[in-house]
Amino acid sequence: MEQQNPGHAGPNAPSQEEPSKQRVRLSIFGRLTVGFLAIILVMAAVSTFALYQIRQIIEQSTALVSHHYPAIDAAQWLLSSVYAQERSDREYLAVGDPVFLKRFREESDEYRRIIASLKDQDVSQESRESLIEAEALQDQYHVLFNRHAKLKASASRERMAEYDSRRKALIGQITTALQSSLDIHERLVAGALKDSVRRSQQTEQLTTYFVIAAVILGVGFAGVATYSILSPLRRLQEHIRTIGQGEFGGAINVPVPSDLYDLVESVRSMATKLQVLDDMKAEFLSHMTHELRSPMTAIHAGTQLLLEEIPGPLADTQRTTLQIMEQSSREVIDMISGLLDLAKFESGMMEYQFSAVDPMRHIHTAIQKVHLFAERERIRIMVNAPPEPVHVRADETRIQQVLDNLLSNALKFSSAGALICLKLEPDIKNKTLQISVSDTGRGIAPDSLPHIFENFYGGTATKVPGSGIGLALAKKVVEGHGGRIWAESELGKGTTMSFLLPLAS
Repeated sequence: MEQQNPGHAGPNAPSQEEPSKQRVRLSIFGRLTVGFLAIILVMAAVSTFALYQIRQIIEQSTALVSHHYPAIDAAQWLLSSVYAQERSDREYLAVGDPVFLKRFREESDEYRRIIASLKDQDVSQESRESLIEAEALQDQYHVLFNRHAKLKASASRERMAEYDSRRKALIGQITTALQSSLDIHERLVAGALKDSVRRSQQTEQLTTYFVIAAVILGVGFAGVATYSILSPLRRLQEHIRTIGQGEFGGAINVPVPSDLYDLVESVRSMATKLQVLDDMKAEFLSHMTHELRSPMTAIHAGTQLLLEEIPGPLADTQRTTLQIMEQSSREVIDMISGLLDLAKFESGMMEYQFSAVDPMRHIHTAIQKVHLFAERERIRIMVNAPPEPVHVRADETRIQQVLDNLLSNALKFSSAGALICLKLEPDIKNKTLQISVSDTGRGIAPDSLPHIFENFYGGTATKVPGSGIGLALAKKVVEGHGGRIWAESELGKGTTMSFLLPLAS
């Protein structure tokens, strides 16, 4: 036989950590401000990029409008002017009318003015060189015309043919130079338009990506800011729920924004005061049960002596009264014993004497204790156990207490003629034994089922008289053995109480 004290630790004192350790300097307003600033910065970056790309496109469009398109129009006019000069040249040489000569000179002067202006404003070096060449060729053509115009009357057929040939060559060279400048500007326009389309598409694509990234980052920043605010509130809520369940001693280790610091301190103070009140209640209950146990034991012993007729014979009415007194005093003593055991559990002073125990022997003992009540109510008790003995590692007294409690509860909630079944199911693989007590009573409401193992819950949640500590003690005993206890119930069909115990090695 071995002795062991599982030492259920009593309630911990409330945390005495320095308040400054729990304070987070950044307030809720500060967290929201940081989150929104981050979102605004991301959106500003996206807007800045989009504006930069739009500005580049506008600059290219401005260059097209202010340089390339006017240069193309001017080059096309110069080509027309060259052909107009050639036409005036031919007309003057054929007719000799001074009007054609005047027109030729006016067109030639306008040509020089336009090409000089275009040459000064041209942004392309290659195009400017073509214009300089066209201007020089135009000067040669003008000199050639003036010379031939003076000799027009005496010019022979051969000289006319030579003039026509040289004029044709110069006109061809001039138009080639002008066409070269025109082609250069058209090529630059096509390139600028292509680049503008490329930039527009790139800007649209990148802006879309940036907007998606900004939305994701914005949601992320908002989520982080929200989580940093809600997380401490949820942890504080969970701690308050724990306090509501009667556990006052847990440390409130919740870093919170400075705005919520006073709330945490209020909860901490409330938990401390509730713990003090709970300790006072436990101490009062322990003293009262100790004080009540001795006189109740004396009343119970005296009643038993009277029933045994040691002082003298009893009348039937006297015996009935004494039996009621004896039963009531036994119930009070059991209640006081349960309260004392509960106090031991709460203070961590419960001790167990572990040994290899045959649970069947204790099941039969529990049945023997209630067989008179069961026979009177015509309640059948059936035991379903394996043929071979099974031993568990347990404290005999405490396991007997659990079995007595579960069996008496099953009888208490069963109607006349009902059936109660006790079942033993060993699990060799997991080295555990499951013991179940099933009844066919009225069952437990679903909202009450999670609370039936709480202290004093049974006495207030049911209409059956009792202290409400039997199942709470059973849970503490089973858990003290390293096991687990639970309940399954359906209204109108009954309840099954089951617990696991480790098998003895």
